[in-house]
Amino acid sequence: MKPPHHSAATVELTRAEVVESAHLVDIVVTDSEGSFESWGDPDRPVIARSAIKSIQALPLITTGAADAFDVSDNELALACSSHSGEADHVAMVRSWLDRIGLDEQALECGIDQPINDAAASAAVVDGCATASVFNCCSGKHTGFLTTAVHLGENPAGYIRRDHPVQQRVERAVSKMTGVELAEQTSGLDGCGIPVFAIPLKRLALAMARLVDPVGLPDDLATACNRLADLLPSRSHFVSGTGRTETRLAEAASQPLIAKSGAEGMFMAALPDRGMGIALKVRDGAGRASEQAIWGVLDRFGALHEPLDDTPISNKAGEQVGVRRIVLPR
Repeated sequence: MKPPHHSAATVELTRAEVVESAHLVDIVVTDSEGSFESWGDPDRPVIARSAIKSIQALPLITTGAADAFDVSDNELALACSSHSGEADHVAMVRSWLDRIGLDEQALECGIDQPINDAAASAAVVDGCATASVFNCCSGKHTGFLTTAVHLGENPAGYIRRDHPVQQRVERAVSKMTGVELAEQTSGLDGCGIPVFAIPLKRLALAMARLVDPVGLPDDLATACNRLADLLPSRSHFVSGTGRTETRLAEAASQPLIAKSGAEGMFMAALPDRGMGIALKVRDGAGRASEQAIWGVLDRFGALHEPLDDTPISNKAGEQVGVRRIVLPR
């Protein structure tokens, strides 16, 4: 285990060689037994937002619901997703809901428009600009509903903390992070489900355990192995065309699980190395979390090509600066 870097990482944006903006980033890289490198504050309590969806999806497998309803690997990836609302994403959610005997009205994630611009434009042309099925969390919520239907529970109110669906999710997150969530500050995510403030190093540990589940109960370890096997090749269903997770998967030199979250969160794992990663940009900037995850993967040799600074161009296409990450050594 390497000593922590007490200084946070920094994502800088330059213009004319001047650092115009800078974002501080706390980062933890962990194996399944403990942190081996960190920058900034590894004990910082953060809310993982959508970055933790692969952990929240574990009960879909451990309850037997996935097998009972023949949930495909693509659908399991969609349960871990913030999908773009592209045609194949939406068709898959609708088909899956139909298979469990429900429709879009059962989704409690809220209505939204597709993230993907072309899909959003097509929805307007079709006369339905917003819908719950377009919500980027609708795949995750369909997974939640699947467990409720399988176990004979009333699915109404499945997003509430006292519903059996969310109690199972809470137990899974607690087991994977090693944190008793009842003792943590809680709130609501953008899609309405409970969220918890968890130390950053524990979120990294959860991702390490996802890809190296030694010591976990057999049912949970089996579920982890299943997701760890399928997620690296299904970034399109985890996010969508042209998005960060998809570009990372294309650039990675080894299997990679990666998921962004709102307010500057990112969580990832390298299955072949049993490595989990969690990072949080202190000011919540998504542009910084994206640059940071690229930088961390580059630092650990997980990209085909060394990472270059990201060019910043003006409206005429002329480069005026760069975005780069500085990792203290």
